[in-house]
Amino acid sequence: MQPAIEVHELRKTFKVQRNREGLAGALRDLFRREYVEVTAVKDISFTIPQGEICGYIGENGAGKSTTIKMLAGILVPTSGTVRVAGYVPWRERERFVRNIGVVFGQRSQLWWDIGVIESFRLLRKVYRVPMADYRRRLDELVERLQLGDLLNRPVRKLSLGQRMRCELVASLLHNPSILFLDEPTIGLDIVVKTEIREFLIRLNREHGTTILLTTHDLQDIEALCSRVIMLDDGRIIYDGGLDELKTRWSRGREIRLQFGEQVALERLERLTADLPGASWQAGRDMTAVLRVPADVNLSDALARVVGSGVDIRDIKFMETSTDEIVREIYKSGSASGAERLVGAT
Repeated sequence: MQPAIEVHELRKTFKVQRNREGLAGALRDLFRREYVEVTAVKDISFTIPQGEICGYIGENGAGKSTTIKMLAGILVPTSGTVRVAGYVPWRERERFVRNIGVVFGQRSQLWWDIGVIESFRLLRKVYRVPMADYRRRLDELVERLQLGDLLNRPVRKLSLGQRMRCELVASLLHNPSILFLDEPTIGLDIVVKTEIREFLIRLNREHGTTILLTTHDLQDIEALCSRVIMLDDGRIIYDGGLDELKTRWSRGREIRLQFGEQVALERLERLTADLPGASWQAGRDMTAVLRVPADVNLSDALARVVGSGVDIRDIKFMETSTDEIVREIYKSGSASGAERLVGAT
């Protein structure tokens, strides 16, 4: 089966004007401008099979949106090759766009001053969707995303959450096999985010739609994606499973215990001495923290402490979140960290 997306040695370089300082510099810029080259995407390669939901993450300026725009045919790469749904996006534009849907969280593809349904009708003509297919698809999407009361409202009168649901419908009217989502839940409340996530899961499960998702909300990634591609300064520093990322970078799980009396740290350490990687740290006010690697049975570790006869007053469980893991990776900011991630996949 042909992959949905194939990217090989993809690079994008922009020429950016360099502004000189002061009034004299501004005057010189009027007559002779100076430019510097900025490389936003640096020779990246990856393949996404059909039917996969893949998270594409990175800090601001890492190259996520630039990549999406090249995959969607909006930008032409400086070098490298791309095939999406079997097409070269910027060369076979007319046939290619019938196979993709695109949602940019901060840009609209709907017409601002006309009713939502009028925008949908115009998009039907743009994509040349047969009327019977359009009606069937529209009815399904409107029901799924509960848009019945919004169809005759002008787009400018919709809330952000309502508009994003309409944007999803607009991107899916022509039944594309691949959906690009660039920050689709930005600025939305938790209820709308949950509704959109559930819709995307069903879309992928029932229609086999391939989804490439960029987001700063890592809860989107946890809810939707089994695979993550992570960018830093235009380069891929991780490409693999989300569970693998957690296993490799997680500090493990913590059990925080509060005792009714002071318990010697040496006694606690003896209780878990045969558990690989388990460690204790004394806290304040008769507390202690047991750190356990992800591959150690948490119930077994806790049972050793509870069954030892110590007076336990409170127990709290904590696990390193995906947000903390990603923050830690970017905080390291070193090539050695990147090499460790890429080399292990």
